[in-house]
Amino acid sequence: MTFRITYSMLDADLSALHAQFDQTLSSVRARLGAEYPSWIAGTAYRSGDLLESRNPANPHELLGRFHRTPASEVDRVVRVAREAQRAWGATPWGERVRILRRAATLITERRMELAARMTLEVGKNRLESLGDVEEAADLLRYYAGQLEEAQGFVKPMARLSPNEDTRNVLRPYGVFAVIAPFNFPVALAAGMSAGALLGGNAVILKPSEETPWCAEGLYHAFADAGLPPGVFQVVHGEGESLGAALVRHPALDGVTFTGSKAVGMSIHQQLSTGRARPCLLELGGKNPAIICRDADLEMAVEGCYRSAFGLSGQKCSALSRIYVHESLQQEFITRLAEKARGVTVGDPSLASVYMGPVINKASVQRFERAAAAARSDGTVHAGGERLRLEGALAEGYFVAPTVVELAHGHRLMREELFLPFVGVTGFDTLEEALVLANDGEYGLTAGIFSRKPSDVEAFMDRVEAGVLYANRRTGATTGAWPGVQSFCGWKSSGSTGKGGCGPYYVAQFMREQSQTRMG
Repeated sequence: MTFRITYSMLDADLSALHAQFDQTLSSVRARLGAEYPSWIAGTAYRSGDLLESRNPANPHELLGRFHRTPASEVDRVVRVAREAQRAWGATPWGERVRILRRAATLITERRMELAARMTLEVGKNRLESLGDVEEAADLLRYYAGQLEEAQGFVKPMARLSPNEDTRNVLRPYGVFAVIAPFNFPVALAAGMSAGALLGGNAVILKPSEETPWCAEGLYHAFADAGLPPGVFQVVHGEGESLGAALVRHPALDGVTFTGSKAVGMSIHQQLSTGRARPCLLELGGKNPAIICRDADLEMAVEGCYRSAFGLSGQKCSALSRIYVHESLQQEFITRLAEKARGVTVGDPSLASVYMGPVINKASVQRFERAAAAARSDGTVHAGGERLRLEGALAEGYFVAPTVVELAHGHRLMREELFLPFVGVTGFDTLEEALVLANDGEYGLTAGIFSRKPSDVEAFMDRVEAGVLYANRRTGATTGAWPGVQSFCGWKSSGSTGKGGCGPYYVAQFMREQSQTRMG
């Protein structure tokens, strides 16, 4: 493969890639159903209490069994991390960079294996899975470059006297819990962990209970790269029990979390009691796109389609509400609905499939409730039903890509659904569209389609979101890449004002210290 798979690819000859993926997928399927441990202090931990990972396209297919870490072990896990962090924090920053870059190389070398696991475990199509793995490797490289460029974050300061030497130094906090989501199980787990590790912290990764298999591959990439035992540990279990026990532990120095607003704000509250500790949150979105009167309609439809239905809408950056100029509204809806009805939904491990299942039964139920509300209060132009496929996929969690015409004030235009479900409404003036786009609690991503530079500049100046795109055919609101687009949540979409994929990420895992030496 002579090129990288990113989220912005449109056209390329992928025949050799598909052949390689198929070969790897066969090898991965031959090993289904194995048992895997949690990883504590560099050794396998087996509790005998097994968490099952199953294929959302075929829930009867068992992918693997994973030994849960009970809440009673959390104290030992944190103690191990604290002991390991002392040496890791004292390791020269250049050595930390070398190890993380080696891990990035191993992730790239193992991309087919990791992507095949992800397609089975998450339900991503193969290109999305390969993009996730490639993003993970690029995040490690990009964050390592931040530490290198800053020379370990040691900066000489001014002097008040000739015999004074003062330096500003960023130092690690200590031990971070990384609580990762299911939808980007390698990229987000790797990126959050790498930021903390490069800053000299130890990491306890609690992956989503939906995707423990992907975390197993990430652990081995870090371990094989030379990360010392105990510096990076992986513990398996449910968020309500194990995740909560981690967050409650008083010796934890910080948490980074990607997931729902409700859980994230609960974590933030807990880390603000006793002593304030860093809490890096990315909490989703309800992302808008504006289609202006003079937009390239074909480009707008393609960009909206890709952002609304990629990964079955299960991206915090997914497009979920569209504001279209009234003169284009019906033609736009007709074209988008036609593309939605033409989506190939099925087994995501097949090269011909664009959209796989949603992650679990609860997501299907949420979809069915949303579709019922849309039929009652709006107009469903495409989709709106659960899909019952044949054969082994009959019990899979498949839903139809859905396009709905709704009033802006409807709850489905305000609540994050995390589904392939997009609402459309009209507007008269750009001023009105900007007000509508900003009228919500989230502020993650947003897009505009317009041929007028003045419209684009007004959008860039006034939209309250951290990631903005104009005229992006490859994704109206999705597709951020490390070192290209910072991924920063505004409003209820984030907590720090500094995002992943951007130039200020690693420094957030470190605290400032002034050191004055008198000669």
